[in-house]
Amino acid sequence: MSYYFKEIDHVQLAAPVGSEQQAKDFYGKLLGFEEVEKPKALKQNGGVWFQAGNVHIHIGAEDDFLPAKKAHPAIHVGNLSALKQHLEMYGISYKEDDRLPGAARFYVEDPYGNRIEFLEWLE
Repeated sequence: MSYYFKEIDHVQLAAPVGSEQQAKDFYGKLLGFEEVEKPKALKQNGGVWFQAGNVHIHIGAEDDFLPAKKAHPAIHVGNLSALKQHLEMYGISYKEDDRLPGAARFYVEDPYGNRIEFLEWLE
């Protein structure tokens, strides 16, 4: 093949129209992602963009919103146990899953019910 895939540029998750502040509270204040300015031409669509290192999450506003309960981004985390403690401090529940060999992982739901996986590969 003459082409190849380098990496995922970003993941977009849907949210109800007008709910940007909830995204800012969850992804920004709680998880520590930095809000990224959307290009001028896309601001009219609503939503909000975030970044933490090489992890980019775009929250898109959707009129007929339904949360992604199975489909999800998986975010590789350094010190997964510290993230768990942080979430517990804020009363955020998570569901642990030990079915992936060689990894510790758990799932949370964002304010809209979208599934987010956090995992750390064990050595």
